[in-house]
Amino acid sequence: MSHRPHRLITVILALAGATSAGLVAEENWPRFRGPDGMGNSTETALPQKWDAGAIAWKTELKGEGQSSVVNWGDKLFVTSATDGGKTRWVHCLDRKTGAILWEKSVACATPEAAHKMNSWATATCATDGERVVAFFGPAGIHCFDMDGKALWSREVGSFPGDWGVGASPIIDGDLVYQNCDAEGPSNLIALNKKTGEPVWTTARTDSPKGGWSTPILIEAAGRRELVLNGEFGVNAYDPATGKDLWFCKAPTGRGEPVPVLAQGNLYVVCGKPGNTYVVKPGGSGDVSATHRVWEARRQGGRDLPSPAVVGDYLLVSSMSGILTTYDAGTGAIHFTERLDAPASAAPVVAGGLVYFQMENGEVIVVKPGKTLEVVARNSLGSADDEIFRASLAPIQGQWFSRSQRTVYCIGK
Repeated sequence: MSHRPHRLITVILALAGATSAGLVAEENWPRFRGPDGMGNSTETALPQKWDAGAIAWKTELKGEGQSSVVNWGDKLFVTSATDGGKTRWVHCLDRKTGAILWEKSVACATPEAAHKMNSWATATCATDGERVVAFFGPAGIHCFDMDGKALWSREVGSFPGDWGVGASPIIDGDLVYQNCDAEGPSNLIALNKKTGEPVWTTARTDSPKGGWSTPILIEAAGRRELVLNGEFGVNAYDPATGKDLWFCKAPTGRGEPVPVLAQGNLYVVCGKPGNTYVVKPGGSGDVSATHRVWEARRQGGRDLPSPAVVGDYLLVSSMSGILTTYDAGTGAIHFTERLDAPASAAPVVAGGLVYFQMENGEVIVVKPGKTLEVVARNSLGSADDEIFRASLAPIQGQWFSRSQRTVYCIGK
C-alpha cells in the first residue's frame, strides 16, 4: 500500500504554482503545520511587515476555537464550537473573499472538560483535496467531501480528564492517523480515509495525561516512521502496521510540542519545564541511551509551542514568550531573550525567518542568529479580548491567522 500520492500531488501543485507565478509557493497547506507537519513553508513572497491596513478580509465564525486554518485550492477549512462544546462546527471559507461557503455541525451529548488554555475545537482539520477530516475528541472524527457532504463518522473515545484534546488528524495515502492519548487507556489509530474503518490500533503504554501532540511522518534508515511526542517521551511507529519501532525517554514530560526533523535528527521539546533534546531516528526498542544526540538546558515555563530549526539554529520559545536559540549541532545556547508577549501557537519558518504568532495578535518575525534580531512586530489591530493561539497558515502569498472567533487574511 502506498502512502505517498497526495504528498506528491502537493509538491507537483507547488511547482506548478512556481512556474505560473514566478516564485515557489504552496498551493496547499493541508494539515496542521503544513505539508510536512513541521511548520516549514516554501513561500518566498509572503508579507514580512504589516498592520491593520494589510487585512484583505476578516470573517467572524460561530462560537470559538483554536484550530489553525488549512486549505486546498481556494477552500479554507477551520473549526469552532458553541453551546459549551455540545455543538462543533466545520467551516469552509472562500480563500479570496472570506465568504462562508458551507458549515456543518457535529453534536456532542457529553462534552469533554476543556482547560482554560484549551477549547472544544483545537484540533486542526486535514484535507487531501477530495475530503476534509475533523477531530472533536468525544464528539468523534468526521469526514466530509469538499462540498460539505458527510462521508463517514467514527467515535474514537470518551477522553476523560480536565485538559481536553488538541491532537490533529493527518492524511497520508489511504490512511487517516489520529492520536487518541487521554487520561486513561489511550491509543494511536489509522483509519481508512474512504470509509472510516479501522486499519490498525496501537495501544499507547506511555500513561499519557492527554492527547495534544500531532504525529509527523519522516523517513529514516531507509524506512518511514510515524513519530509522536508523548507524556514521557517520543515514539516512532510503522505507519503501515502501527508496530512500535522505538522510544526515547524525555527529561521531563508532557509532550504536546510537535518534534521537528532537521539535519537527520529529531528536535524534541517537553511540555513541562525541562531540557530540550535531540534524537537520531531509525533505531529499535528503547533508544534513550543510544540515540540521544544531545540534551540542553531550557529556560521558561510549561506548555510551550513547537520548536523551529533554520540552518544551524534551533529556536524554542516558552509560552510566556522567552525565546532561546541553540546551536542545532551541539546544543550550545546562543541567547535567551524575551519577546514581550505570550506565545502559544507553533511558529512557521518561511524565507529563512521564523514567524511567531503571539496571543495578543502580534506576529513577531525573527531572523535566526547568535543574537536576537527582530525583523518586524506586526499587529492586526484586533480587539483587546481576542486571543490568538492558532498557528499561522501561509497560503499562496498570504498569511491566514485566526483568533478564537475570527479568521484574518493578510496580504492583498
